[in-house]
Amino acid sequence: MAILRDFTRVYVLEPFAKWKLTRDWRRSSQLTVDGNGIPNGSIPNGCTVHTSNSSSMPKKQARKMHRYMLRFAEQGWSAIYYSIQFSMCTANFPPVLLNPTALWLNYPQIPLAGPLKLYYITQTAFYSHQIFILNAEARRKDHVQMMTHHVITVILLVSSYFTNYTRIGCLIAVMMDWCDILLPIAKMLRYVGLYTLCDVTFAFFLLSWLITRHALFMIAIKSAWFDSVRLVPEYGWAPERGAYFSPFTHKSFVSLLVFLEVLQVVWFWMICRVAWRVLTGQGASDHRSDEDDFVEDKDD
Repeated sequence: MAILRDFTRVYVLEPFAKWKLTRDWRRSSQLTVDGNGIPNGSIPNGCTVHTSNSSSMPKKQARKMHRYMLRFAEQGWSAIYYSIQFSMCTANFPPVLLNPTALWLNYPQIPLAGPLKLYYITQTAFYSHQIFILNAEARRKDHVQMMTHHVITVILLVSSYFTNYTRIGCLIAVMMDWCDILLPIAKMLRYVGLYTLCDVTFAFFLLSWLITRHALFMIAIKSAWFDSVRLVPEYGWAPERGAYFSPFTHKSFVSLLVFLEVLQVVWFWMICRVAWRVLTGQGASDHRSDEDDFVEDKDD
């Protein structure tokens, strides 16, 4: 996973971001504006206007471009990964969003289909890797929340796999993946200077978050809390046939889901602050992680 991530960032995403940012800077530096707002090349009242030299980039601009290039590549890898995972799961997962009781019928649902098993393995590997990445990179404002989220996610993935709660595990994971596609794309658009598209994508992300991570997620929690007890006979504890449904596993699983929802409510409050910035004309900036970069971008 780490090798694929680094290859994609270094040889695909970073070169593209460097080309885009360098091209935009050269275009903007070809025409400079004098104190009266007259572009280079114009000769007002016989005055000579000098054309700027675009061959040499200021050190401050070069550092900023390098940082944005790295950020673009980082978010690009996230967008690619979550898009692949979302497609893999939705293509092989039964349509149970409108009928969550189907999550618990015929428990345990084994054997698990090969593509869904691959989905589980890659998701667990990805979030385990993210835990190491969070501790290796510079800490951001939401370090504690992100670390808590990743640890809980890994625990849920591993425990649901071994206890055969894989249907609800896949459902929750795919609901999470959708927003995790949109937010990196919005950040990527901002890093390359496409601010209007960034704000539009962020608005779509905000709506999607409200639907998937609150409305649908609460339906999934309700199903895990009540439907499971009603539909799994006698708590379904029979390890010899792969059934591990007991009062302890049931309460533990639901508790982790509720804690995850509380964390998402905190994040949603932060996201609403970003939405307020958009509505007041300040543009989208992510309070959860990259606010400093976005604020600097607006100031420069």
